[in-house]
Amino acid sequence: MNLALHNYRVDISWTGNRGEGTSSYRGYGRDHVIRAAGLPDLPGTADPTFHGDKDRWNPEQLLLAALSQCHMLSYLHVAVKHSVVVTGYTDAAAGVLRLNRDGSGEFLEATLAPRVELQDESQRELADSLHAEANAVCFIARSVNFPVHHAPVAPGA
Repeated sequence: MNLALHNYRVDISWTGNRGEGTSSYRGYGRDHVIRAAGLPDLPGTADPTFHGDKDRWNPEQLLLAALSQCHMLSYLHVAVKHSVVVTGYTDAAAGVLRLNRDGSGEFLEATLAPRVELQDESQRELADSLHAEANAVCFIARSVNFPVHHAPVAPGA
C-alpha cells in the first residue's frame, strides 16, 4: 500500500555541441546543465575518462552523493527515534564502477564512511548500530541494485 507518491522533476540541457553535433566521438562536449525549479543550476559532464570536464559534476559522483546524502538524512532521523543526539556528521563516500567490454558499466558497490559526533559518547555502540536501520529506510539505497556498505569512523580517528 502506497501512503503517498512523490514526483520529482529535473531538466537536463546539453551544452556540449561544438558546432558539429555528434558527428564524431571526440567532436562534441559532454557538458550539460541540470536544473530544477527554484534551485541553482548544477553544471554536469561525463567523467574525465570519458572526455568530460574535471570542473563539473559527473553522474557517478552525483549517484554517490545521493547515496551519502540520503543515508545521512535517514541516519539523523533514526537517531532521533532512538534518543541519540548527533552533534556532527561527515562522510567520505567511495564507489567502485566496473567497465565492461561492450562499453557498458555498473557500480559494483559503494562504501560510506560516516563520522558521527555524539553528545553522549557512551551511546557509541548504539549510534554505530543505527547505520543498518538508516540503510533500510534510505530511499536511494533501497533503489540501487548494488550493495551499500557502511564503515563508521570514530571522531578523532
